[in-house]
Amino acid sequence: LSVCGATLGVIVFGAMWWGALINRFRIDVKEVTVVIPDLPDAYDGYRIAQFSDMHVGTFGNDTTFVSTFVDRINSLNPDLIVFTGDIVNSKTEELPPQVGPFSRLDAPDGVYSILGNHDYGDYSEWPSAEAKKANMDRLKELQAAMGWRLLLNETAMLHHEGDSIALIGVENIGDPPFKVYGSLTRAYPQLGDSVTKILLTHNPAHWVDSIADNPAMRVPLSLSGHTHAMQIELLGWSPAEYRYPTWGGLYNDTDNKHQLYVNIGGGTVGFPARIGATPEITLITLKKH
Repeated sequence: LSVCGATLGVIVFGAMWWGALINRFRIDVKEVTVVIPDLPDAYDGYRIAQFSDMHVGTFGNDTTFVSTFVDRINSLNPDLIVFTGDIVNSKTEELPPQVGPFSRLDAPDGVYSILGNHDYGDYSEWPSAEAKKANMDRLKELQAAMGWRLLLNETAMLHHEGDSIALIGVENIGDPPFKVYGSLTRAYPQLGDSVTKILLTHNPAHWVDSIADNPAMRVPLSLSGHTHAMQIELLGWSPAEYRYPTWGGLYNDTDNKHQLYVNIGGGTVGFPARIGATPEITLITLKKH
């Protein structure tokens, strides 16, 4: 028993150090094809780079990882770049050191983002409501300065070679204890119309609760983050599955009309390590057939 205990302790200790010093900087590009039968012809082959949950407060003033991450995204030459929330850990003051690297993100159809639960300042103490609001206002200003368009319960119509799709961005909607700030019907009132829609929603619980198997929701693709795969993934298994049935990768509902991709994030929060669950960039290619 002593030998087994000591061996297990060495393995766990080694895994933690490997996750903290090496694996959390090993960027993984996952290429995914998503078939949308009603996709406009001009979007057949359209490429979207998704990233999420950077939690830049973990990196302090060190821009090395974020710079490398940005370069990797740009090297994929996507048509569109989307960020699905949690750019900071708790306060906007974490973001300024990384504004320079993030400003270099570049795609023909731009960079779009949404907020995650960590972006609202809910995990910090504020001397007043005004101070918390100023924190939020500053986050919006910095994202604009980076050249990103932050979607706050609103929709951007994207146009490509004569066709168009709707990119919907909602504020945080999720399971308790996370606060709900978002409204999908406010962002896009006519959810049953024939326009091809892509939804950015931080917490995948929103898709599970409100979109999957709901015929009134003509939203064929949703993109989320939030779970981090709990920063542990071994041979395709993650403890995140006990909290989130949709914790990482591509999911479909029973009627095959609503798909969800969950990106497991680029940064860390809680503990600065990733045991498996390497930092992810997703390259999604839309196909009509």
